Amino acid sequence: MVANYTTAVITGGTSGIGRATAKKLANLGIHVIVAARSIERGEETVAEIRSVGGRADFVSTNLHDEMSARLLAKTALELGEGHVDILINNAATFPPFGMTHDITESTFEGTFGVNVKVPYFLVAELAPLMAKRGSGTIINITTMVTEYGQPGLSLYSASKAAIKMLTKCWAAEYGPSGVRVNAVSPGPTLTEGVLSISGGDSFTNQMASQAPAGRPATPDEIAEAIVFLATDVSSYINGAILPVDGGRTAV
Repeated sequence: MVANYTTAVITGGTSGIGRATAKKLANLGIHVIVAARSIERGEETVAEIRSVGGRADFVSTNLHDEMSARLLAKTALELGEGHVDILINNAATFPPFGMTHDITESTFEGTFGVNVKVPYFLVAELAPLMAKRGSGTIINITTMVTEYGQPGLSLYSASKAAIKMLTKCWAAEYGPSGVRVNAVSPGPTLTEGVLSISGGDSFTNQMASQAPAGRPATPDEIAEAIVFLATDVSSYINGAILPVDGGRTAV
């Protein structure tokens, strides 16, 4: 299923959806390179994967600008013995809830730096190399709130909407050379980050109650969709945005 893919880079790969995805890819025999800020969580993630025979490395990085993205790509290529086959742009920052007129320029710049600029320049570094080899997959993580207006989420939604459009552009740019670029659009998910930002699970459950599924997702459920798009079982899918939101955007 994944014979052509041996190395994956996962940003934000030490917790939540990223960590679940790293473990699933490692179980398929893929060497996973997890990138995040927390050294402690990074070491724990790598140790857990290695304890069951998987291959994993951790790169400590504070992804926020072009330079940090390009440096991560360089390090990942070194760890991957010259190539990266799968790139998963999972790391993101969730700015404080706030109406548009309350958002500061520094918050705006920080949000677009992490959520848009970093994926952009990781793709700029790695996609041409994938294209040169004739294969590779890129998975971007967006959100269901790019599909409808939600008060207080203008900045976050806008940054993720940019990623949604970039997914389609990158598929058009690199698809003819054998590189597939798709996105997963999760609904409310019970991750550490979401729970800490929303002040507990009440907000998450409230958001989830509006979907036919009537409950939040687990990180494993989102990770399954990411792995599907990252591997050969989805070999004819390119430029797609896959909703994994319990049906929220279908109603």
